[in-house]
Amino acid sequence: MLTKKIVSIIYVLLIAGMCGLPASAQAFDVLLGTGAPGSFSYFSGRVLCRMLNSQMDDVYCQQVPAAVEIDNLTNLQSGSLDISLVDSRMLFDAVNKTSVFKFLDISYEKLRALGPLYDTPVTMIVRNDAGIGSLDDLKGKRINAGTPQSPQYLAVDTILKAKKWTKKDFSLVGDLPPSKSNDDKKAFCYGTMQAMVYIGIHPDFSLQRLLKTCNGQLLNMADGDIEKLVNGDPALWKIDLAAGTYPSHPKVETFGTRTILVASDNLDGEIAYKIIAAIVNNKQHLTNVHSALSLFSADTARESVHGMKLHPGAAKYLAEH
Repeated sequence: MLTKKIVSIIYVLLIAGMCGLPASAQAFDVLLGTGAPGSFSYFSGRVLCRMLNSQMDDVYCQQVPAAVEIDNLTNLQSGSLDISLVDSRMLFDAVNKTSVFKFLDISYEKLRALGPLYDTPVTMIVRNDAGIGSLDDLKGKRINAGTPQSPQYLAVDTILKAKKWTKKDFSLVGDLPPSKSNDDKKAFCYGTMQAMVYIGIHPDFSLQRLLKTCNGQLLNMADGDIEKLVNGDPALWKIDLAAGTYPSHPKVETFGTRTILVASDNLDGEIAYKIIAAIVNNKQHLTNVHSALSLFSADTARESVHGMKLHPGAAKYLAEH
């Protein structure tokens, strides 16, 4: 049987060992849902977690990637995730039960906005020899719309509806995907297609190479119909690509969605407050990592998705700043 003296020594050692545990073992775990590896969502989630872990002693952020974005929404609703990066189009539809979400027997009333993190522009690429100087000039041309229900296809469909066009207004509407074989880019380079849509983060070096080697340019979509589209759809935003984003390119006006940092309403208010503070205070660091991550500010964070509330912790920070 152990003597009282030995028991006392063991007790002291246990207490000392517990005090010496690393900070991450004592921190509040925050699970961050992102897109699949290779996506910009995954990349930005990794950057965000590293930044939060370096700035907050009482928080340990861990990234949880998902192949399907709707899984992140469902896991937020159930409390399996604390925060997640969600596209504004999907978020609006989920919160307001529109589009495919009107058929799902799930209510997303527990989602709370923290603020937008980055834009995802819809970019139209046209050949220099196609005579396309404005959006109206697309009529009668050969355009690749991408495979049905792909992001490219949905973007082209959105543009057509805004302009009150149909596929019959074009000499050819292709369905080539942006696959590993680059069928869409090959068709553009060979001149089979005179226009194509790119959806992604800028600058993109593969897109820069395409513009340089395949006689292409970005189309400025400053257009009255597109402006009406954006003003009438809370999930869309006017987006400007700054002059010089690609060599010799002037400023380009377009539109697109935003990726929103969303929290479960179960997330502790003080933790949410600290997350917002850390992002705002480290905005320059995020911008240095990638220029697309320069969006977040107190002003943009106040722009929540229609029908969705700010997290109380975020609202408290914004009220004080």
